[in-house]
Amino acid sequence: MCAVIGEYNSNGILEITGTGLCPSTGLRKGIVVNIEATLRAVSGAIEAAEMMSGREVHNCWTGVGGSQINGFNSKGVVAITGKKRETREIGKEDVARVIEAARAVVIPMDRQILEVIPQTFTVDDQKGIRNPLDMIGVRLESEVHIITCTVTGGQNLVKCVNRAGFRVNALVLQPMAAGTAVLTREEIDLGVVLVDLGGGTTDVLVYAEGAPYSTFTIPAGGQQVTNDISIIKNIPIDTAEKIKIDAGCCWEGNLEDNEEIIVPGVGGRPPLSIPRSQIHAIIKPRMEEIFNMVKEKLDKLNLSRPLGGGIVLTGGGAQLSGVVELANQIFKLPARIGSPIPSADLSGLVEEYRSPSYATAIGLILEGKKREGLSGQQQGNDGRQGEKKYPELIEKFKTWLKEEFL
Repeated sequence: MCAVIGEYNSNGILEITGTGLCPSTGLRKGIVVNIEATLRAVSGAIEAAEMMSGREVHNCWTGVGGSQINGFNSKGVVAITGKKRETREIGKEDVARVIEAARAVVIPMDRQILEVIPQTFTVDDQKGIRNPLDMIGVRLESEVHIITCTVTGGQNLVKCVNRAGFRVNALVLQPMAAGTAVLTREEIDLGVVLVDLGGGTTDVLVYAEGAPYSTFTIPAGGQQVTNDISIIKNIPIDTAEKIKIDAGCCWEGNLEDNEEIIVPGVGGRPPLSIPRSQIHAIIKPRMEEIFNMVKEKLDKLNLSRPLGGGIVLTGGGAQLSGVVELANQIFKLPARIGSPIPSADLSGLVEEYRSPSYATAIGLILEGKKREGLSGQQQGNDGRQGEKKYPELIEKFKTWLKEEFL
């Protein structure tokens, strides 16, 4: 579980001031399977971030992903009413109506709509319009990407965060948050595949022509790699995870001749020295399987143009040595590691946090800023926006004093 705290500085720039990590055993393939274990992980991660930033958290933006997520495309059509009926000028109300028409689809009772993301608009017969505001026409059509999640999955996640003592502002799709943090505008316009290599699942978000086009999940991730090492080498999961992080490799070119690693003994047995190539022989087939499953899904998409932005790998699994080379070979597309990108609107990204592991959490900060429509000036021009740590408690105390003594 990863938590990040962002704070506006005196110049109105969002600055990362605290991060926290906490092991979680309450999630399986992105779905809550143990409420108590998950809320402990949430509390641990946020408390660690609070200690670093010196601020107290009340609300948070929460990422959701895994096998409970599904995405599909939809269309909506409306007649343009316009501000001035004689000119048929498209206004915000028309755009809102056509997006609402596109989201009016039948979904199973056990699912809820998480996001409705506009892709392109068509005014009369003119296609490929990004922003139709103030254009003149008679008929407005929209194409949107709708992301749904299971009702129970979303409710359980919110319940965990609430019971940990925090309020969820909104659930945000994890790959979308990660994309906000690691993708460039050029990549999104060209078409790019974001592959979030998580623990239990691999979440994939495909951008085409500047907008999300497809969302899907592969039910395998870094945890399966760890399990393979644990089973084949007869070592505990914790030891296998450490070996994967420290010595894991999925590309032959990154191995050195006669390179060996130490595998701790179990039950008092002495440690063993084994060639690093043995760990490579365990990891590579599993990573190939994950990438081939992603490629199989991509090949079924009806894309109008090639994915010029290539493949961007993020998440904890993207730190595995040789993962870029393996992705290049399998996808036949340029690949890179996706780490949070510093910008004019975001600072405080020291080298430690510019890691694929923090991509989703950093992206949640940016998504929260965008959705709230806040600027640094709104938060306080003197940089003291975090001084009121207990606003609700103070207001309740004031009310109590008035009732009792005034």
